[in-house]
This record gives sequence, structure tokens and C-alpha cells, in this order.
Amino acid sequence: MTRLFSLFAGIALLLAPFPALAKAPESASPALWVVKDADTTIYLFGSVHVLKPGTLWFDDEVKAAFDASDELVLEMVEPPAPEMAKVMGELGMATDGKPLSEKLDATARAKYLAAMADAGIPWQGFERFQPWMPGVMLSVMPLVKGGYLAEEGVEKILSAAAATAGKPVIGLETASEQLGYFAGLPEAQQIAFLNETVNGLPKADAEFANLIKAWKAGKPDSLGRQMNRSLEATPELAQVLLFGRNAKWADWIANRLEKPGTLFIAVGAGHLAGARSVIADLGDRKIAVKRMTARDFKQK
Repeated sequence: MTRLFSLFAGIALLLAPFPALAKAPESASPALWVVKDADTTIYLFGSVHVLKPGTLWFDDEVKAAFDASDELVLEMVEPPAPEMAKVMGELGMATDGKPLSEKLDATARAKYLAAMADAGIPWQGFERFQPWMPGVMLSVMPLVKGGYLAEEGVEKILSAAAATAGKPVIGLETASEQLGYFAGLPEAQQIAFLNETVNGLPKADAEFANLIKAWKAGKPDSLGRQMNRSLEATPELAQVLLFGRNAKWADWIANRLEKPGTLFIAVGAGHLAGARSVIADLGDRKIAVKRMTARDFKQK
């Protein structure tokens, strides 16, 4: 389930974070790539939407690339919380009138109700919603309980830096588009997502911690292997929520190379890892992608 964390930024912002324990700062060296031609430079950075306080990543080559860019591009420009709640309500409401819990078999229903109770979420309030809604809510709860904060996430830091520097910020998608990927899934796939989320809750914190470890170490191949293992059970979801979007974003980057300028693009780290990542899709389009280091900037 943690492969879906790249869609949860706006949702996590609606949840009151649990207090995080103070800890010594920890340096991270996440991966950074560049795509360029004669008059266009596009930096690609894999983001993590929620992090624990004290994670130091906005320095060295990442900071240098951001400072050199004219524009920041994110998956989604964060809308105000009331607007996000409105979108979620509109896209999440079911129209068939059948209570959500009655759509689950007896075993899945018992596990779902227990998971909602453990998370402190009244399951009765979701009876009129599509299955993806509680699935998403339950997905972020282990991260919130584990002390991960949206305020410490990459998008928050980059957006604040862009505002200070007067850099424009644009989104590859809107909130409606992102949540629409869930809402547009057939009900059977939504139920499969909900059941998988519930079954994965006991291991969610550990799995996410492993992904964060790979991200901090700048090891996208390791991150990609972890994600690929989690995708095996739900290939239909992977196509809609990950691979299809990767291809679309690779097309966007290819088209943007036709216009001069320097951009810093930050999308969920999972989109830049693995055999069908944005990086791989750009390679399929014969667009060269180079991994950057601090030394590359010092040589300029």
C-alpha cells in the first residue's frame, strides 16, 4: 500500500498530526537527475510528501538545482484545505445507495471495522462513500501516527522556498485529477485496494521506513525494487495510479524541452524509480537523463 504515498500529500494535510519526538538532524542525499538540450534544463527530483522533523535534504546539489531554476513544477499545487475536502466529498460519494460495509465479505468487513476503530475513524461516517475513500484515509494513518508530517515534506519546503524567491509554481495535475484516479476505478478494484490497505496496516510503518531509507541514501533502484514487489498483487491499480501517469509526465517533459528555460520538477520518488518510471519512459523516447551530484555544480 505504501507505493501510493505519492498521491497522499493533500489528504495528509487534512489530518491533525500526532506529536513527533525531537531528534538530532539527519542528513539525506536523495537522487537528482537532469534532462537538457541547447536552451532548456529540467531537473527531476523524487519527493517524499511527508517526513519526520530533522531530515536535512534541501542542500548541496538539490539546493543548487532549485536555485538555478526559474520555475517549480509539482505533481499538484496544494489547494486550501476546505477546497480539498470539497473535492474529496464530491468524488468520494457513492451513488448506488448501498452501505459500504455491506459491499465487503464477512471476513473483510470485520477487518475493516477493526482497522477503522483502531485508527479512531467512525466507520459509520463512510457508509455512503466509495471504498477508495476509507482506503486512502487508512493508508495515511500509520504515517501520521509514526510522526511523519506534511509540513516537513518536500512539497512544503520547496513551495515555501519558491514563494520566498518569487518563482512561479505550477502543477502537473489538479486535486480533482489526482483523486479522480481513485474515483474512476471500478468498484471491484476499489474494494481490492481497501482490503489490501487494511491487510497491510501492521507492516505499513516498517515498509514506509524502508522506502524513506532508500530515498535518503539516494538509491532509486532499491526503492524501485521495493515498490515493484508491492505492485505485484494489484497490476490494474499500478497501471492507473503509477505507470499511466509516468508516461504522461514523460510526454510533458519531452514537450517542455521545446521551450527555453530552467525548471525544477518534483514528483513522488516512486515515479522516478523502477523499470517503468518517468526516467525509463524518457529513455524510451531517446531523451538522455543524467544523475547529478554536487560536483557537477561545483564544476560550473
